[in-house]
Amino acid sequence: MDARFLGIPALAEVPTVAVVVDVMRAYTVAAWAFAQGAEKIVLAESLDDALALKAGHPDWVALKDGPPAPGFDAVNSPGLLRSVDLGGRTVVQKTTAGTVGALAVKEASLVLCAGFVVAEATARMLRSRDGDDVTFVVTGEDGRADEDLACAQYIARRATGTATDAAAFLRRAAASRAATELTEGVREGAHPDDVALCLELDRFPFAMVATSEDDLMVLRPHGVPSPTIGMSLHRM
Repeated sequence: MDARFLGIPALAEVPTVAVVVDVMRAYTVAAWAFAQGAEKIVLAESLDDALALKAGHPDWVALKDGPPAPGFDAVNSPGLLRSVDLGGRTVVQKTTAGTVGALAVKEASLVLCAGFVVAEATARMLRSRDGDDVTFVVTGEDGRADEDLACAQYIARRATGTATDAAAFLRRAAASRAATELTEGVREGAHPDDVALCLELDRFPFAMVATSEDDLMVLRPHGVPSPTIGMSLHRM
């Protein structure tokens, strides 16, 4: 497997396989949403698009980065979302970097969205592709976010079947700018447990695959039948 690690601005061509990494916090939140019973997650192009989708589907759950805002039901925090019952619901997600990265590679033949919480399931799915070249989209800080790069590099190593000690990669993520800002309360719409939750390696047993459905980019869990996802959370 030939792996490339690119920031969103460096995506000059459509990759064959893309792994979009946003550890803190978009794809940790997405994994928690599925664990809490969400059926699917619609990745919105903009805040206005998210609000329009919510207006057209009042039963959908809209979430965004930052503090609570009119029209949105939740914020992009795993610590806050983990207590929300999303059984059978559709979530609309718009974030600063994670959703932008997925939409930037929507023409790829396979788009996976990942963080440490689904690292092994993501690597396992890449191994099943039998040597396809993979572009890891490092979404934070235009490709410089060390928590995202560390996670991408860890998944890339595991995708080759290499036995890898995750500790050094997790330490890098814990020392990242994003982790510091969350810990110090710089970022609004956060919970004190967010960093720890983002660093729970392989917390969930599924990968997350984004595909185009009715002109929307839709994220779904892959590898565990949906009715068992919520139950698997309580067993872990």
